[in-house]
Order: sequence, then C-alpha cells, then structure tokens
Amino acid sequence: MKKTSWISKLTSTIATGTAAFMLFAGFASAHVTVSPSVAQTSAWQTYTIKIPSEKELPTTKITMKIPEGVAFKQYQPLAGWKITTEKNASNEVTSITWEIDGDNEGIIAGQFQQFNFVAQNPTAEAEVAWDAFQYYSDGSIVEWTGQPSDANPHSITTISEDPAATDNAAAGGGHDSAGTEGATGDNAATDDSKANDDTTLGDALNDTVTGEPNNTDTDPGTLKLQQATLIVSILALILSFLGIALATRRKKR
Repeated sequence: MKKTSWISKLTSTIATGTAAFMLFAGFASAHVTVSPSVAQTSAWQTYTIKIPSEKELPTTKITMKIPEGVAFKQYQPLAGWKITTEKNASNEVTSITWEIDGDNEGIIAGQFQQFNFVAQNPTAEAEVAWDAFQYYSDGSIVEWTGQPSDANPHSITTISEDPAATDNAAAGGGHDSAGTEGATGDNAATDDSKANDDTTLGDALNDTVTGEPNNTDTDPGTLKLQQATLIVSILALILSFLGIALATRRKKR
C-alpha cells in the first residue's frame, strides 16, 4: 500500500508540474516578435512583426520603433488597418503604427496578426532591438521593451556578415529583392513582400493546426522548451499508467 501511495503522489505531482510547465510555455511563446531573428548586413530585408492578443480584449493598435542603424523603406498595406509612420528632422522613419480602421474589431483573444515591412540593415554586424507597444481596447498598453529575460522582452535581430548564418537570406538578401532603390507606394511594397509569401503562409497554416501563437516557430529556445514539455508529459503518462496498474493489482489481491 505504501508503494502504491508513493506512486500515486509522485504521478499527481508530476502531472501538476507538467500542466504548470505547459501553461508557462504557452505564455512564454506568446510575445510580440519580429522575424527573421538573423539577417544579412546591408540587405534590404523583408521583416514580419507578429502580434498575439494575450488578454480577453482585442488589440486595436501596435506601434513599433525602428532601431538605430536600421533604415525603414516600405510597408505592406493591409485591409482593415490604418498604417502611419513618424519621421525625424532628417526625414528618417523612426516608428510605424498599425491601427484598426473601419469595421475591424482588432486582434481578438486567441488570434494573432502579421504585418510585413522592408528595411535596410546596418552595414556592420550588430544586434538590433525592436521595441513595440501593444494597445488594447480598454486603453491599456503592454510595452515590449525589456531584455530577453524580462516578462515583456523586445524582439532582437542579429545582423551578421555571414550569409550561412542568416534566416531567409534569399527573401531579403539583395537590393533587387525589394525593387529598385527609392521605389515607393503600395505596388513596390507588395512586390517585395511576395518573396516571403510562402514562408508566411506556411507559418500561418502551422498555427491553425496546432492552435499555438506563431511567434517563435524557428527560435532554438522555443524548440527546446517544446521538447522538454513533451518529455515531461510522456514521463507523467507512463507513471500514471504504472500507478493504475499497481492499484489494480493490489485490489485483485
């Protein structure tokens, strides 16, 4: 009886821990992120910002600051969203805002939205941080401006000179991929964004199947977290079956 009781308690503890771990993993992955996480120096890069709605309220606006050294070029228009930019005295874009327009109710709970834009990367290797501000319908604001270890971290892109180290290098790895220099307007932005259409669609389909916010699908830390969650879940399941078998055997005696 002591053995059965010990197994039952252990199974219960592991199951509880697994549930808490999986809940934490869900929250940890539901951040505002900018991809790719690694990009080529000097490249005209197509970036995608992904915004999940973590509250039981719709997200109605998102503002993102353009990191120092990154030259914002174009954005992709999206129906239902009004897009505006702010510039400094040198006519450089310092921030971009996506805000609901018309009958759009925003990004509701359990959903996420993606916005595409083009920027030219710094000429030297660097780590650029994308500070973002998420506005909800009740007026509350979540500031994604912290360090990676903080509760609300900003997304970081590593600018590398090594083509082999870059993610989606072909999508934004050359000047021509974003159109001719100085091209403006919706057509130029739309043409450039087509380079990433297949990746974006694939990511969206994965999210539909799994139900998970698609924010860090290719991030190594997230993959390790998912693997650890799976291992713990399997162990809990095995111990659960073991406890049931021992309890059944004891009753037969």
